[in-house]
Amino acid sequence: MGSDDVRILLYTGKGGVGKTTAAAGTATLGAARGLRTLVLSTDAAHSLADAFDAQGLAHEPTEIDDNLFVQQVDAQHRFELSWGEIQGYLLDLLDAAGVDPIAAEELTVLPGAEEILALLELRDQVRSGRWDLVVVDCAPTAETLRLLALPEALTWYMDRVFPTERRLIRTFKPVLTRATGMPMPHERVFDAVERLHADLLEVREILAGPEASVRLVLTPESVVVAEARRSLTTLSLYGYRVDGVVANRIFPSAGADAWRKQWVAAQSSILEEVSESFAPMPIWHSPYRSCEPVGVAELAAFAAEVYVDDDPFEPPSGESPVRMERDDDTDEVCLLWDLPFAARDQVDLARHGDELVVTVGSYRRVLAMPAALRRSEVSGAGMQDGSLVVRFREREDAGVTPREAAR
Repeated sequence: MGSDDVRILLYTGKGGVGKTTAAAGTATLGAARGLRTLVLSTDAAHSLADAFDAQGLAHEPTEIDDNLFVQQVDAQHRFELSWGEIQGYLLDLLDAAGVDPIAAEELTVLPGAEEILALLELRDQVRSGRWDLVVVDCAPTAETLRLLALPEALTWYMDRVFPTERRLIRTFKPVLTRATGMPMPHERVFDAVERLHADLLEVREILAGPEASVRLVLTPESVVVAEARRSLTTLSLYGYRVDGVVANRIFPSAGADAWRKQWVAAQSSILEEVSESFAPMPIWHSPYRSCEPVGVAELAAFAAEVYVDDDPFEPPSGESPVRMERDDDTDEVCLLWDLPFAARDQVDLARHGDELVVTVGSYRRVLAMPAALRRSEVSGAGMQDGSLVVRFREREDAGVTPREAAR
């Protein structure tokens, strides 16, 4: 079984909304349906052990029920494999600068390292061929978005700065070492940077693929729903599919006293807003419980109640958030970029050479255009029905038509 055969589900949301419960419950349901299932966490809090009431989990996939495996990633081991060579050079550099060794150790830890290394472990598990289903309990939304943006952000550096930097160091290393008194990186350090970049690009390819999707977990609160909307916009900006929303902790209306009736009314209003905002994707409801479901049996009951008769493991049916279409009327190619909830004044588009730069609020994505479109010019752009539409037409000296570019 290859990575193309593995269904991958990522659960994220604002901290405290129950995303770990949703991820663990979905994994438990998958295993009960006969899917060989792995659930792992990219959240440094590692709440999965608590959800399954299984303390002392190993850093390798541990079977806790039929077909159900749980893994909490050994961050230190992965760190040494993927970052150790780079960290060793940085420690030498800080030592030469007179930095205290303990402070240097802290300064050379990659921000978000534990979550990043968990994504690399996810890549390895998906490629292993052991699983039918991999469920990921992601970090809270903001951290998840930064992680998912990292591979392309690193690509910008690797394409523009890294080759020149490596060439200069290789050529002038003896001179620079004498002039600065600082150790210069060895070739193996540059090799380690290239390996890390390649690994992260593989992670992105898997998570943006047709078998992977993100699910947003929320509670019926205005602040939480607003963050979920922004998350959908940003995930679409980076080309990740969102295929559903889990609305958690909904007060039941039956038998409500006066105080609870106020909560039921408030939640009902927000749930209507959720339905209008995220349609046509499915919105699954989970009632408020007196305590969090803990253990395989309770998690399975939670998931069964959430999904009812739906199959939560179907591959996402929607199109990629970023796609090309040909306009038969104008013979132009349109690049359609889904950006739900993005206001016109939040979106900025620029073209720099062979790249399109799209900025939505504080998030930016640099998209390398297909070779054929590089020889075309932008004839217009604007927001239409929640999508950024960029139109391309053939330049007179291009030698290729937009019709050919769209094929």
